[in-house]
Amino acid sequence: MGDNKSSQESSLILSDGSIYYGKSIGSTGSVAGEVVFNTGMVGYPEAFTDPSYRGQILVLTYPLIGNYGVPDHEMENGLLKSLESDRIHIAGLIISDYSFNHSHWHAAKSLSDWLKEEGIPALYGIDTRMLTKKLREKGVMLGKIENQGPVAFDDPNKRNLVDEVSIKKPVVYNEGKKTRIVLIDCGAKYNIIRSLIKRDVTVIRVPWDYDFFGMKFNGVMISNGPGDPKMCKATINNVKKLLDRKIITFGICLGNQLLALAAGGDTYKLKYGHRSQNQPCKEIGTQRCYITTQNHGFAVDTNKLPKGWHPWFENANDGTNEGIRHESGRFFSVQFHPEAAPGPVDTNFLFDIFTEKVRKNAK
Repeated sequence: MGDNKSSQESSLILSDGSIYYGKSIGSTGSVAGEVVFNTGMVGYPEAFTDPSYRGQILVLTYPLIGNYGVPDHEMENGLLKSLESDRIHIAGLIISDYSFNHSHWHAAKSLSDWLKEEGIPALYGIDTRMLTKKLREKGVMLGKIENQGPVAFDDPNKRNLVDEVSIKKPVVYNEGKKTRIVLIDCGAKYNIIRSLIKRDVTVIRVPWDYDFFGMKFNGVMISNGPGDPKMCKATINNVKKLLDRKIITFGICLGNQLLALAAGGDTYKLKYGHRSQNQPCKEIGTQRCYITTQNHGFAVDTNKLPKGWHPWFENANDGTNEGIRHESGRFFSVQFHPEAAPGPVDTNFLFDIFTEKVRKNAK
């Protein structure tokens, strides 16, 4: 379980009692959360700033991390151009080997400096593939990184994590366009907003529990986000109204689960979730298989979808649901991330389908 304790600075302690010793490259504080793993090879700045990781200690299976540093904070359309939010959202980080000498034309600082600035504990020198094997066999579990002092285990899924990461008041991007889309921010990645702006629409980003029905809009997108979808009762109630009013609605990741719940379906917690940029998804009824970016720990139970609703995509690895759609064609969602940052661009066309449906309906 790592090197000899006497030569190490910090430890990762799991709820099953196992201890992994490593060296600190981040904050010297202690933190508790849910320990999960990501099998992606690139994109750690984007992953760390993804709000869907709120409350989680992230284990990266790719062995060398930090070699290209952290990008600068250049802005575009009021958003950080190279990150998925304004801050790091992971609770802690576990990696195998850290590159102390980073090199990249876009790098503004080292990963270690960034983690310290944001107060994120991080350990290196841990066998992350062995740790990932345990999490795959036993399922994700609670854990804590202890540096200068002890901390109690904490289950973040018992909190309303969406409320913690959502904006507090509406923000409008690309104002003045004829097509207006409400984005329900449950922890939206910035590239969702960028992807909509590229399609020449006005984006009205609203808090997860906001009553937006008095606004002028043509369609609605439900964003990704962290935690248990059943905690988002206000969002579910608003989506029910969208279904009743037959407003074109597209959900991504958590949005897939929230759409299913609003329709009368059900969700459940996965054993260890899907987190990477290499998840294969089959489009049901076709021979197509797409490589997708994913980050979720809950899934839709397709056996409990109500009449008129059908599975759209499924995971080629384990058969779990990756999307649903209504037979009317007005409501649909995917469990993966078509905005693809970081990751493949295979499913970026889904934004075209959504915006074209909204424009056609608005005429």
